[in-house]
Amino acid sequence: MSLRDRLADILDRPLVRNFILGVILFNAVILGLETSAEIMDAFGPVIIGLDKLCLAIFVVEITAKLFVHRGRFFRDGWNLFDFTIVAISLIPAAQTFSVLRALRILRLLRVVSVAPSLRRVIEGLLNALPGMGSVFMLMGLIFYIGAVMATKLFGAAFPDWFGTLGKSMYSLFQIMTLESWSMGIVRPVMETYPYAWAFFVPFILATTFIILNLVVGLVVNSMQDAHNVEADELTGNYRDEVLSRLSEIEGLLKAQSESKTGSDR
Repeated sequence: MSLRDRLADILDRPLVRNFILGVILFNAVILGLETSAEIMDAFGPVIIGLDKLCLAIFVVEITAKLFVHRGRFFRDGWNLFDFTIVAISLIPAAQTFSVLRALRILRLLRVVSVAPSLRRVIEGLLNALPGMGSVFMLMGLIFYIGAVMATKLFGAAFPDWFGTLGKSMYSLFQIMTLESWSMGIVRPVMETYPYAWAFFVPFILATTFIILNLVVGLVVNSMQDAHNVEADELTGNYRDEVLSRLSEIEGLLKAQSESKTGSDR
């Protein structure tokens, strides 16, 4: 077995994957501690050293994967994801790039690429994007119609909320999220326009309880499809392994039978 094969076997071991996951979570704690001035005054050098150690482990892991997979490394989206996050962490956080110090917490997102269950969630979300595009277009139409109506109906009396099309859209977005929609916006409007509820209640039903549930349904279906694909793949691999072993057993039995026949002669 070559060095590349041995290294690939090591990287695929559950113990190694769990170790990397532990380092990611530990590094997230370290980055959180760096936000405390008191802790940094007391243990600053130790925390910075541990942070550099975690980054060194990530660099070694990425380098090992590059050595094992070579050009195939960049064909995997999750490998590109890990490579980008580690590369951002290596950029010097000084002068123009000082803002990148805050981006180091993105290393925590590597949990997504390491944990299979989280990967299924992200893959399901990405697979649902084409279907969600149509739903978002429908929501955009409802928002635009609602904003135009709200501006015409309530803009004169409540210019801060519905004075322009943009303000109306923002107010309707707040109403859709159910954040202070009743006491904050709708009831004050109803004091001037008693029948304003006839506009706002259908809008909430259409956006909050119908459109958003459609989005949730699309994501759940996509996640289920991704899970079924993975299950089918595992079943196929298991079937191939069983057939391979049966073939080996059949070959051994045939060889033994031929050997026994030859000895009888």
